[in-house]
Amino acid sequence: MFQPYEIFIGLSYTRAKRRNHFISFISFTSIIGIALGVTALITVLSVMNGFETELRQRILGMTSHATITDLGGVMRDWPRLQEAASQQAEVVASAPYIQKEGMLMNGEAVNGTVLRGVLPAEEAKLSSVANSMISGAFDDLQPGLYHIILGTDLARGLGVGVGDKVTVVSPTVDVSLAGVAPRLKRFLVTGLFEVGMYEYDSAMAFIHMADAQKLFRMEGGVSGIRLELKDLYAAPFLARELAATLSDAYWVRDWTQSHRNFFRAIQTEKTVMFVILFLIVAVAAFNIVSTLVMVVTDKQSDIAILRTLGTSPMSVMVIFIVQGTLIGLFGTLLGLIGGVALALNVETLVPMIEQFFGIQFLPADVYYISTLPSELHPGDVVKISVVSFFLTVIATLYPAWRASRVQPAESLRYE
Repeated sequence: MFQPYEIFIGLSYTRAKRRNHFISFISFTSIIGIALGVTALITVLSVMNGFETELRQRILGMTSHATITDLGGVMRDWPRLQEAASQQAEVVASAPYIQKEGMLMNGEAVNGTVLRGVLPAEEAKLSSVANSMISGAFDDLQPGLYHIILGTDLARGLGVGVGDKVTVVSPTVDVSLAGVAPRLKRFLVTGLFEVGMYEYDSAMAFIHMADAQKLFRMEGGVSGIRLELKDLYAAPFLARELAATLSDAYWVRDWTQSHRNFFRAIQTEKTVMFVILFLIVAVAAFNIVSTLVMVVTDKQSDIAILRTLGTSPMSVMVIFIVQGTLIGLFGTLLGLIGGVALALNVETLVPMIEQFFGIQFLPADVYYISTLPSELHPGDVVKISVVSFFLTVIATLYPAWRASRVQPAESLRYE
């Protein structure tokens, strides 16, 4: 089908200086439009991939890949379950925990909080808190000393710092002749952490698990066991496998269930952004239609001569497909180069722009993430490039078909 002379003529039409400079201008704008669309698609999807990865790391740094909990609320035989879970090949680390909601008070300042009782040595294996300490150390949590570590925003709201004391109000109550009263306990603030997510920095507090057991009257029990897995993306499958080895009294939950709606919303947003930005490529690609229609009109006499020399309608069609495809190829390649280069350097370019103009695109006091992370996925690059090029090829079919329908006698009548 693709004979050498067809490709040669198609390439010569692309290189030749046309009598109508407007056609050249439209061809140029088509190439630039396709390039800008592909560049925007690759860059935006890379930035969204970076945001998704950054958020996932921060969330999972505070939660876990999977958790084992007791349907009764209190897990008594947690050492046996932790040992059984640790023997699974896909489990990297495990740690027991106690988690309850409560209140912290300092004078008239009161804040709701999530209290998590932990074993510092084991918690540090699967939590990012130990590496996010800005004051004190995570190992300062010692049994019986009633020490507490607060998020920076939580400490700021209470007006306390390291060395101050706060009153913990437990959801459990004491019943006496005087009536029902909440359990209160004074804790010493020994550290502050900041993971970069307001949800945790403003509402999370850590205490030693032994102190939590006394405060919440759990008598050696825990709320559950947190697990870190080798492959977090395989967490749903691994959680089902682990659940099958346990009795029906326990519930294994993975991170995709805990934050399903959040990450589904991100995926939906990525899909919508892909469709919206792809319209840029579509508009530029269909500029090729108008370009080739005008080229066909301009080259009717040439087409007629080729037909009289024995060129088939299919060969004429191939000539103009080659010309339009070349425009699409140039635009896609330029966009591919620009998009990859921009995606790989966006984390460097954005701070330079912010410094030059004296602005900040993502203020740290407003957004969870104050930088623009970028993560380039080869699969996205291939998908965008292939779909964009395919669309430009589709755009050449109608003008090329119009060229193949040119009648030699009608075209040469007035020459």
